[in-house]
Amino acid sequence: MSAIVNVSAYRFVPLDDLERRRDTLQALAEASDLRGTLLLSSEGINLFVAGTREGVDRFLAALRALAPFTDLETKESPATIRPFRRLRVKVKREIIACGAPGIDPARDPAPRVSPEELRAWLDAGEDVILLDTRNDYEVQLGTFRRAQHLALRTFRDLPEAVTRLPAAWQAARVVTFCTGGIRCEKAAPLLRKAGFADVYQLDGGILRYFERCGGAHYDGECFVFDERVGLLPDLTPSGATLCARCQRPIPRAEQAEPGGAAPAEGCRVCRAEPPATPQRSQRDTSENTW
Repeated sequence: MSAIVNVSAYRFVPLDDLERRRDTLQALAEASDLRGTLLLSSEGINLFVAGTREGVDRFLAALRALAPFTDLETKESPATIRPFRRLRVKVKREIIACGAPGIDPARDPAPRVSPEELRAWLDAGEDVILLDTRNDYEVQLGTFRRAQHLALRTFRDLPEAVTRLPAAWQAARVVTFCTGGIRCEKAAPLLRKAGFADVYQLDGGILRYFERCGGAHYDGECFVFDERVGLLPDLTPSGATLCARCQRPIPRAEQAEPGGAAPAEGCRVCRAEPPATPQRSQRDTSENTW
């Protein structure tokens, strides 16, 4: 049986008195022996933490006793070790940095489509554009079949990337998706603001889709921003790891190839084209998100 529970949650809700709230959540998380990250801003809360079942339950009960978070929905997955090394509770300008002014998911959200409804559309072969709003290195590990992506280095590149989308898509049905839903809370309204008329966000993202629909219409695994690196459709760690040189995710299959990529030696991309100087990580580590 799993000894550790990973829990993620977010909510867009206007918040004030952020320093006091930060101190309260810091104390609650420490008392529950949790590790991970909690972000607060005037637009809401975003958290991804891990601990024992008892500790997670204690923390969530205390969190939901606070007025803005009484019915906060969470996602959980099991682990045998803690995927986070320490606890961080921070006040930020945004709980997910996008840099698009005028987007307010709390007051003007885009419509949601449930995992079950999206699967039904895909099973029926309905005409829908699946738009992956994650970063390029996340997409490398897996995505929905026939999904389009934006080649983002960071989510802050999204507003500019939206301007390059085909004009024909403005009349199409578009479903945005990401790891756990938070990025689509901004991506889908941004598309609507840009003139895309029929836009939905996948409720709960890939992780909720895995939970409810398994791997149907999905190829590969889902990148996560912790030491597990990748999750399979049954929400167990995939065995993926990160290249020590460029931080590109290396799936288990690539590690098993003849002369395969040992993380300490670099992935097959780095070994094929050895850089003259050490490469900066392609991962934006400030964007630990879902």
